Amino acid sequence: MGEARGRVLIIAGSDSGGGAGVQADIKTVTALGGYAATAITAITVQNTLGVHGVHALPTELVRAQARAVLDDIGADAIKTGMLGDLAMVEAVARILADAPEIPAVIDPVMVAKGGASLLEARAVDALRADLLPLAALLTPNAPEAEALTGIAIADTDDLRRVGERLLTMGARAVLMKGGHVPGESVIDLLMTPDGETLFEGARIDTRHTHGTGCTLASACAVGLAQGMRLEHAVARGWAYTAEAIRRAPGFGAGAGPLDHAWPMRDR
Repeated sequence: MGEARGRVLIIAGSDSGGGAGVQADIKTVTALGGYAATAITAITVQNTLGVHGVHALPTELVRAQARAVLDDIGADAIKTGMLGDLAMVEAVARILADAPEIPAVIDPVMVAKGGASLLEARAVDALRADLLPLAALLTPNAPEAEALTGIAIADTDDLRRVGERLLTMGARAVLMKGGHVPGESVIDLLMTPDGETLFEGARIDTRHTHGTGCTLASACAVGLAQGMRLEHAVARGWAYTAEAIRRAPGFGAGAGPLDHAWPMRDR
């Protein structure tokens, strides 16, 4: 048997444009030396200009995909992304609850980069009650964190306060993403019951940021799958994502994709 590579089961939607969703997840896990398997929740009609259609897959099919992977290949981490509706959130919560030994990175995807809703309103309550307590790491941006807690976020102190609330709600760790918070620099906060780690970098002036949330969450997940400590996994994932933004290839007329393959070229 070969060297363990860090197996990640990705439960998320497909992005036909390749910039976000399972396509971004697979590219990220592969670029960082892991092995990606998938349970696809929905097929989207999507490009850099926005989401033009969404076709949700049956929850039984999603559970069957996950079961097929876990029963044979196995997983060292699970990453969730776009879930879409209440039934899918409940189904994925059951998948995670049945595999409590596998750390779950939960990206609470609610809105696409172009503004399209990717999670129905009544599913937010289920995400809060059923999925959040199963998170080894929760990775909300500011609007998602606001939706989960009902607390407005205007600055880094608000990010910290909301992160503390999410910890009390059951997440074992929270990466509060500050990209939506105004300022010359972007500040993300990794918060655990033992304290916080701050990640800060200059804001990159670019429209090519499609899939940044998916990419960062998957980068963290593969680090955990490879046995890294949480802080190390997030630090590597944060640096990888920032460089992928800086090297974005410029595809498309809207919010373009990142350069997920940059570590391969550098090697």
